[in-house]
Parts: sequence; C-alpha cells; structure tokens
Amino acid sequence: MLRQSLLAAGFAVAFAGTALAATEKFHATLSAASEVPPTHSTGSGEATATLDTATHELTYDVTFSGFSSDVTAAHIHGPAEPGKNAGVVVPLGNAPKSPIHGSARLTAEQEQQLAAGLYYVNIHSKNNPSGAVRGQLEAVK
Repeated sequence: MLRQSLLAAGFAVAFAGTALAATEKFHATLSAASEVPPTHSTGSGEATATLDTATHELTYDVTFSGFSSDVTAAHIHGPAEPGKNAGVVVPLGNAPKSPIHGSARLTAEQEQQLAAGLYYVNIHSKNNPSGAVRGQLEAVK
C-alpha cells in the first residue's frame, strides 16, 4: 500500500511538472543601427528562438543577407540591455552561412535573463569584426 501511494505521488509530481512546462518564443530584427556602436553595414537579418522550459533547450533560427564583406562569426550575447555589450552565451559558428539552425541548453539563470530581454543576436563580418548587425531577442506575445 505504501509503495502504491509513493508511486501515485511520483506520477502526480511528474504530471504537474509537465503541466507547468511552457514554450516561450522570441524574435529579433538585426540591423546596423542596433549595433553598439552603430555601424554602416549593408547587412540585415532576423532571428527567432523557442525556449522549452521543461528541457531548458533553446532552439534558434537566424537568417541574414546583404553583407558587403564575408560574415566571420555569429553569437547570442548577454546579459545586456539595448545599447550595452556583453559576452558570448551561445556561439552560432565561425564563418556561418545563412540560415543558421541549432539549439543550446540554458541554465535557469540564463533563461531568466533571456525572458527579461537581456540577450541579443550579433553577426560579425570582415569589415565589422566587433559586430556588423545586432538585434535584441524579445518575447513574442
């Protein structure tokens, strides 16, 4: 009887955890004007991301085009509000080609920072090695 009660309690906790799991969506428009400091890059881009709060998995898609020099790197940076710079949280590749698809596991603290709007996507190019275009990841409501 005790074993059945413990089993039932375990299932209840498992189902409660699943019921609380959510999928959160984020979007960023990448532009030269949003870079810190702003650049004269001819490139632009877009990023979408989905966070599964049950698995802590962030899945992302980044597209970009129009650069006058080779793209050398791409990253998700944070934590930083618009107008501020921060370190790399998720590397998206060296010399990446558009589109970039991938996923990364986030910590609880990183999930909170993402949800607070403190992460941004940054594309670097040969002409703008510190960053050519940037876009803040914002929650899609």
